[in-house]
Amino acid sequence: MTDQDIPPDGWKPIRIEGFMGQIGPLLRSTRIEDRNTYGLQTNEGHKNHIGLVHGGVLTSLLDQVIALVAWNSADRQPTVTVQMDTRFLGAARAGDFLETRATIRHGTRSLIFVDADITSANGPVASASAIMKISSQTGQTA
Repeated sequence: MTDQDIPPDGWKPIRIEGFMGQIGPLLRSTRIEDRNTYGLQTNEGHKNHIGLVHGGVLTSLLDQVIALVAWNSADRQPTVTVQMDTRFLGAARAGDFLETRATIRHGTRSLIFVDADITSANGPVASASAIMKISSQTGQTA
């Protein structure tokens, strides 16, 4: 076990299979007031050719956290991303701890509108707004 495998105080790993499992582990805040807050400890494997955390890592992190928050909001019914607009606000470097918060902006019977932000110790990194569709079946296509 390395230091990278030990979550910081106030965080616990959550099991996510598939693609996000390759990027993670994804961490969830254990603080009650931060129910929709997730984290990712970045490392050398997350960087692009200029040494910054790759934009694909950031967008994947945003999409995963948005999906988790939407899923919980929809009483754990599957949700799929219909649209996600991402804004890159700053840079993150390999080794940075990224904190991601998502907030439900609005919901209907079939759609959930979610906003999310990624921050590091150096300030804002990225934000996104997404529309999530509540799906009646796992694996259903839009």
